[in-house]
Amino acid sequence: MEWRGFPPLSALRAFAAFAQAPTLDQAGALIGVTHAAISQQIRALETQMGVALVDRGGRRLALTDEGRRLAEALEAGFGQIATVVAELTGSDGSRPLRITTTPSFASGWLLPRLPEFRAQHPGIDLVIDPAPEQRDIGREADVGLRYGNGDWPGLEARLVLRSSVVVVASPGLVPADGPQDAAHLAKLPWLQEPGTNEVTGFLQQYGLTREKRAGMISLPGNMMLDAARDGQGVAVVARAFVLADLAAGRLRLLHEDKEHEGYFLVTRPGVLRPPLKAFAQWVLRQADAGPGQAI
Repeated sequence: MEWRGFPPLSALRAFAAFAQAPTLDQAGALIGVTHAAISQQIRALETQMGVALVDRGGRRLALTDEGRRLAEALEAGFGQIATVVAELTGSDGSRPLRITTTPSFASGWLLPRLPEFRAQHPGIDLVIDPAPEQRDIGREADVGLRYGNGDWPGLEARLVLRSSVVVVASPGLVPADGPQDAAHLAKLPWLQEPGTNEVTGFLQQYGLTREKRAGMISLPGNMMLDAARDGQGVAVVARAFVLADLAAGRLRLLHEDKEHEGYFLVTRPGVLRPPLKAFAQWVLRQADAGPGQAI
């Protein structure tokens, strides 16, 4: 970044305050200065930049188009600075911990274990975002539980769970005494989570494509498993999430791919604020059979 010629932060802060408040007096109150100081800082900023940031022609002061652009950039920039300062100083300890993960992992692994975390840390508020899309760790979420190989540039990843990927269906849809080869399964309806391609990947291993008459339903992981138990389609899922269903006979194991990856705890590098540190330590302790073990 080129700092030479960069406007003084005091002037930018004064302008950002004015953009948030309807009057100069209220803008001054936001940062503890007089309305005259706000006005002076804004005029100095306009002079240095050579751009009109405030329209003074009407009854009330208003931002010009250029002023709105700068105000949006300052809101994002100062907001990020405030977030980082709060994290570093621990002053955001009361802010809810935002967790992003897949619906399957949320329903099949995290939620059944969560009562223990709540018992140990009742003062930590949680927001769980079960979505197949990856969120921006550090901006949209504090921590992620992601499936992959652990290689996400700029992030730290620690293995939580390895699990083979299995193809399952209810006994009603695929009876034990009936065919269960891939060619037969390709003719049946399929279920998968939005944003994933496990079904296509499985069939391609056998040189097959899903037949057009075989419908596909995309829905969140917990609903996908409910639909599979109900016989509405064949599903591809991590084995760890259907162990109880397989043991109880609600689902049948049709195929298993042991060339698998795993679920990782993903955070931004650096010192973790106390609630995030507590959650990360708890997750790693909860990992089935210990981190790095296969299921």
